[in-house]
Amino acid sequence: MDPFDSRRADELATLLALHEQGSFAAAGRQLQRHPSVLSRRLGALEQRLGIRLVERTTRQLRFTDEGERLVERLRLAGRLIDEAEQQASQGAAIVRGRLRLALPAAMGRRWLSGLMAEFVLAHPQVTLEIEYADRFVDLVAEGFDGAIRIGELADNRLVANKLCDHLRILCAAPAYLAKHPQPQQPADLSAHNCLGFSGLRSFPEWHLTAGVRQESVKISGSLRGNDNEALLEAARRGVGIIAGGDWLMVEDLAAGRLVRVLPQWQLDVAAGIYFVRPSARLNSAALGAFKEWLQTCFKHGPPWQQALVNQID
Repeated sequence: MDPFDSRRADELATLLALHEQGSFAAAGRQLQRHPSVLSRRLGALEQRLGIRLVERTTRQLRFTDEGERLVERLRLAGRLIDEAEQQASQGAAIVRGRLRLALPAAMGRRWLSGLMAEFVLAHPQVTLEIEYADRFVDLVAEGFDGAIRIGELADNRLVANKLCDHLRILCAAPAYLAKHPQPQQPADLSAHNCLGFSGLRSFPEWHLTAGVRQESVKISGSLRGNDNEALLEAARRGVGIIAGGDWLMVEDLAAGRLVRVLPQWQLDVAAGIYFVRPSARLNSAALGAFKEWLQTCFKHGPPWQQALVNQID
């Protein structure tokens, strides 16, 4: 059967609408068709494929594993069609299209949101849809065009461009260090109130490196959580020692609100900051322009280091 046959397209559109909307009534409103029409389309699709895609009850729909896999592949196929159209117009002088991006929440709000604004000003026919979140989104399954990620990359389905190293350091407020002895070596941290970021892969251990030396310390303290900015505020108030990216603490260090602890040591030296996308073959004109924009913005150092240089100048 022709993949562009209208009946086949209607059946697949019905499946996608049901997955997105969760009911025949809502999907019918989206597609402007009566729910009974959609029910017949779904039945025809399942009969043609010889497999159950959706379990129906009087109250809800539940997609089978086969149905979920088909939806994921259909979304990918739809994106390929969109990108084929975009690539067909790459000869045009103006980059256009829509990009769905995932950015780390705290870093994104503080240092990357301005770059996003500058990009859409430079490319007014590109629409950015951005999710700021600390969760690790599945770019392929959730339909994202790209993401900025912090840490070590393990997903081999992604194409990655490293933007810069990720320097993770230890800091504390002068008020805290006035009441507690300055740590001289990593083992001393076990006697300190350490603010634990529960989103760290190695939590509650800190893996520290200084040159060829490596040490791991199991930390404890009176405050832990999954939000870096909340822990930063506690560190400013003298609660304890915080471990985090230099992007998080560069302004407080410059202002003297925080000072380095064990400055010769850093955490997770293999980590970096990357722009990742699902596959090189999905590189639309808009995505290519965005990648080049990011690399240009990071060419002379990440935004937080550039901001510090500008303050000094």
